Amino acid sequence: MMANSSAISLWDASAVEEPQSTDLKINASVDLAIVGGGFTGLSTALHAAELGIDCQVIEAQHIGYGGSGRNVGLVNAGLWLPPQDVRKKLGDKRGGALIKVLGNAPEYVQSLIERHQIRCEATRTGTIHAAHSPKGFEDLERRAEEWRRLGAPVDLLDRDQAARKIGSTAFFGGLLDHRAGTINPMGYVRGLSRAATAAGARIATGVKATKLRRDGARWIVETDKGEVSSKWIVLGTNAYTDDLWPDLRKTFTRIHYFQLATAPLGDAAAHILKEGQGLWDTGPIMFSIRRDAFGRIIIGSMGTVIGGLSGLSRRWAARNLRRLFPELGTVEFEHSWHGRIAMTPDHLPRIHRLADGLYTPIGYNGRGITPGTMFGKAMAELLAGGREEDLPLPITDVAPVASAPVMSRLYQAAFTVNQILKSL
Repeated sequence: MMANSSAISLWDASAVEEPQSTDLKINASVDLAIVGGGFTGLSTALHAAELGIDCQVIEAQHIGYGGSGRNVGLVNAGLWLPPQDVRKKLGDKRGGALIKVLGNAPEYVQSLIERHQIRCEATRTGTIHAAHSPKGFEDLERRAEEWRRLGAPVDLLDRDQAARKIGSTAFFGGLLDHRAGTINPMGYVRGLSRAATAAGARIATGVKATKLRRDGARWIVETDKGEVSSKWIVLGTNAYTDDLWPDLRKTFTRIHYFQLATAPLGDAAAHILKEGQGLWDTGPIMFSIRRDAFGRIIIGSMGTVIGGLSGLSRRWAARNLRRLFPELGTVEFEHSWHGRIAMTPDHLPRIHRLADGLYTPIGYNGRGITPGTMFGKAMAELLAGGREEDLPLPITDVAPVASAPVMSRLYQAAFTVNQILKSL
């Protein structure tokens, strides 16, 4: 499959699942309006519809257009932070509850895939957090000790064990988490849309929400195609949040993550991550590598694609593949893309109650698949009669980060320099 100029990512071009969409009913009245057709919005829609809540999804572009369709596709357990740090920040009770929810999240994602027969190239052979340095391995030892204390099935790999799993001697060890796996993220999010539609949710794509306002006891979502009246609203826009709600986009630092995919490599790359694990490393500027179901190698890091398939990012990808797997020789690249990450100051996600009946889970820090799925489920359960105290996170107020715009630019400059230096 060659590059498709209209596809937003490899996943968009290769997903077998077809996106689900229906027209927005003008001046519709529903129980729940959901803005955003990604992991969070569609998980909310699926679980809400299954609980008997009449809901309408409003997506400005197409299903999975944002971070969901541009994701690396690692179905990881937990957060970017080690579990002991999560508990330190949130306390034993709330931190422990969040660790448990997200520790079990890969299993729940896989259960949705099986129950709804979502065609998304799912694997369940784990993921590898690879040590980029001896200090990185020390961090993995600390993580492994805590996960084992919690009863999680993780293996700490020494350098030789990691090399056999990865197919490269470039890393200093790794942490293999058997709970995790990989998916085609666009296939998964489209599958969620199909399941949500089958459960009774309505999904409108190509419809932009332009304003939220109160009308008595109800909310009005103004769009460029009409209005929707609802009792509740969930914003599932995460890193693609715009100015629909004042200051919400200022609560996180927006950074980018880019990826390039090779042509299918066949037997030449069969030894690379031969058991199907996806990998990300401990470096301060994170790096990832995985395979898809067709034998492509997908390699990525923080920053934007520069120069498409013939510029700086391609040279970066080629140089890093030669460093890790010199036996591959010269490879052809077919796809390049990048997406946004919403990074919070403490690297913890948020659930905000923006107003009565208006919620948003946000700030996933690069972990969209499992938090998006679980937080969407939690939103549906809350609106079906649950308690805010039972949400995975405590409700917090919007707190703009004054340095976010400057930090976004500084990060982007640092990531560009990193591409240049690692392309030499």
